[in-house]
Formats: sequence, C-alpha cells, structure tokens
Amino acid sequence: MRQIKKIIPFIIVLVLLGTAFYNGLVIRHYTVNTSKLNKDQSFRIVLISDLHSTIHGSEQSRIADRIRSQNPDVIALAGDIADDVQPIKGTSLFLETIKDIAPVFYVTGNHEIWSRDIDNIKDIFRHYDVTVLENESVEWEIREVSIIIGGAEDPEINRYERRQSNWEEEIRVAFCELESNEQFKVLLSHRPEQISVYKDLSFDLVLSGHAHGGQVRIPFLLNGLLAPNQGWFPKYAGGLYEHDSFTHIVSRGVSFNPRLPRIFNPPEIVVIDIVGQ
Repeated sequence: MRQIKKIIPFIIVLVLLGTAFYNGLVIRHYTVNTSKLNKDQSFRIVLISDLHSTIHGSEQSRIADRIRSQNPDVIALAGDIADDVQPIKGTSLFLETIKDIAPVFYVTGNHEIWSRDIDNIKDIFRHYDVTVLENESVEWEIREVSIIIGGAEDPEINRYERRQSNWEEEIRVAFCELESNEQFKVLLSHRPEQISVYKDLSFDLVLSGHAHGGQVRIPFLLNGLLAPNQGWFPKYAGGLYEHDSFTHIVSRGVSFNPRLPRIFNPPEIVVIDIVGQ
C-alpha cells in the first residue's frame, strides 16, 4: 500500500504532462442564441483558422472528416490558412478536401499578406469555389434563413500594398450600410484584438483567429500567456466573448509547431450553432 501511495504523485504528474502537451485535434462547440431567427430555425458554422499551410497528406483527410462529421451549413476560414514561409501545397490540399462539404468563406490573415503573393493566394481559394471576402458582405440563404456574411481584410494589406487609407475607418465605411439591415450578420476578421472597430459595426457575430490560444493556458486560471498584437496575458486568446451588441468567437487555430509547444491548448475545430429564440 505504501508503494502505491508513493507512485500516485508520479502518475498524476504524468497524466498532467500528457494532458498539457496533447496536440491532437479537438472539436470545440459553442451556441449563439438570437432573436433574429425564429425558434424553429438554426444553422451551423464550422470555424477554421491558422492552418499555416503546415498540415499535409492523410492529416488533411482527417481534418476534413472531422469537419464533415459536424454537418456544417457554412465553413468560415478566418485567415492564415496559407503561410508566408510554408509551401502553398498544404493549403491547396486542405481546400481540395473540404470543397464539397459546405459553402466556404475566407478572409486574409497577416501571414498571407506577408507572403507578398496575396493575389495568387486568393486565386487559389477562388479556384476551389471559396468566396473570398475583401471588406465586403454577401447575402446567403441557409435552411430558408437569409443571413449576411461579411469579411474584413487583414490590416497588413494596407501596409504591404501601401494604401493611404486608415484600416479602421475603411472597415467602418465598408459595412456602415448594414446598420439598418435586420438579418443575422456574421463577420469574419482575423484579428481578435480589433474590438474597438467591431463595436462600431452592426454584426451579431464576429469570428477571428490569430491568437493561437495564447500558446500556454492553465485551465480555470489563465486563458493565454502570449499572443500576437496583444502581448502578455491576452484578453482575447481563444473562446467565446459576449459584448453589448455582438458575440465574438476566437479560434485557437488548427496548426501545431513542435518548436513552439502548445500547453493545455490543443489545435481545434470550432463548431458554432446559431439558434433562434
């Protein structure tokens, strides 16, 4: 009995380490209730971000199978699906595997802009019948429900294309006409930290990525240690955030880099049910 008691702490440590460094793909579910749909109406979005062209071969099929098993009505790609360093082949393989599952919508992330090949990247997405949203919105019908899906280009586009306009003002102007629209409205925008901009818009749901879950998490204590453009202890590292006028869901991303371990922060597919009330 004494020997068993002695090894229990080691077992606990091993379990914690295994859980902490687990990097298998998980499925994260969220539900968003809205009065803009009738009680008997609903639809499902699968959110994918931060693939970074890094996943190849059979893993692509496994991701597609996991997405397909969720029966999505829409697949939202919230940026950094392609990468500025990794070959584009990983992105093409991914798009090939998901093209027949559901309509796909995409916005750029910073790494796609950094590639300095953004026009070619967008053309690849369009080749797979993906709707590429460039500071614009489209009306889409799902299960007899008409919704608005908008997409904001990553702010890096202004710097790398040497645009003179202010990104924040450009986004506000691009979507100002939607304010009087009573349909349920979804915005894809890679950057979770741009809350001050999103609050000025009339979207009901904003979907982002970019933060990679803050890289290190401690359940119930720390939701993220460090994230791009947010720094230490990011406020919007990953999860669901309720604001006065909209719900914000931030994906922790699907890529995994062994040189930069994710701790208590496995890659994820995000499944969002929009439910009428």
